[in-house]
Amino acid sequence: MNKIAVVENLNVIFGNFYAVKNVSFSVDKGEIFGFLGSNGAGKTTTIRVLCGLLPATSGNVIIDGTKFTAGLENIIKRKVGYMSQKFTLYDDLTIEENLEFSACLRDMDSSTYEDKKSQLLKFIDFKNDTNQIVGNLSGGIKQEIALVTSILHDPKIIFLDEPTAGVAPAMRDKFWNLIKKLSESGKTIFVTTHYMDEAENCHRIALMRSGELIALDTPGNLKKTTYNKPMYLLTAHDAESRKYLVDNSQDFFEMFAPYGLHYHAIISEMLDEDQTLDNMKKYCTFQKISPSLEDVFIKLVEGDR
Repeated sequence: MNKIAVVENLNVIFGNFYAVKNVSFSVDKGEIFGFLGSNGAGKTTTIRVLCGLLPATSGNVIIDGTKFTAGLENIIKRKVGYMSQKFTLYDDLTIEENLEFSACLRDMDSSTYEDKKSQLLKFIDFKNDTNQIVGNLSGGIKQEIALVTSILHDPKIIFLDEPTAGVAPAMRDKFWNLIKKLSESGKTIFVTTHYMDEAENCHRIALMRSGELIALDTPGNLKKTTYNKPMYLLTAHDAESRKYLVDNSQDFFEMFAPYGLHYHAIISEMLDEDQTLDNMKKYCTFQKISPSLEDVFIKLVEGDR
């Protein structure tokens, strides 16, 4: 499969601070590539470099065959679409005015603009009046329009930085259906998200921590390699039992984490698993489960906190 993005030994340094440290990876054409990490992990800085918005301190970045060097930033910018964490449309303008403004920034001729606008509004199934003021739209609709503005110029790779933050669950599902359709059409999607259920939709996931790349694989492989012991879902019988489990978790479990009203747990290797589970019956019910991406994220990204 063709590589649409290649990052080699990328470093971004501000003063004495490494925002990105010796990061290398590649992204395939048509791939939904998840880029995950806690706030401050270096995700947005990396995206800004890949979009041609920020020069690297050292290392190489190649986007669709173009190497990021001084003077070629605009060539890279024409190849990418970028939708930032924060809503990037103008609330006091109409949908039409926002789209026209974006087209002008991309130096699109009117005929091409009208064709692409029609195609993309149909793509997101938008049937309302484009003369609506953007500030009056719901969060989900705003994000869909922001997506349209970011891909009006038909980019090869689309960077989506927290695209569904603050959006209702139903609209998040709809937005991800659009992402999948874009991928199926041959577009490459490079996406960050804090929603682990969304990350399950990615073909591969890169995990960042403190500016460094700590893992890169498919969601399934990340779960298999991170946890190679049986995991259980524990449900406490009552508040007293819950307190007992929490207070004594270090004695029984090598991994113990809240999961809604339940707990995900792995029995300590120092204990007999069957006997420990049998003793647990007085405090909770349990069932064997597969680890989730959230479990992976907590262990690899936040496990040292």
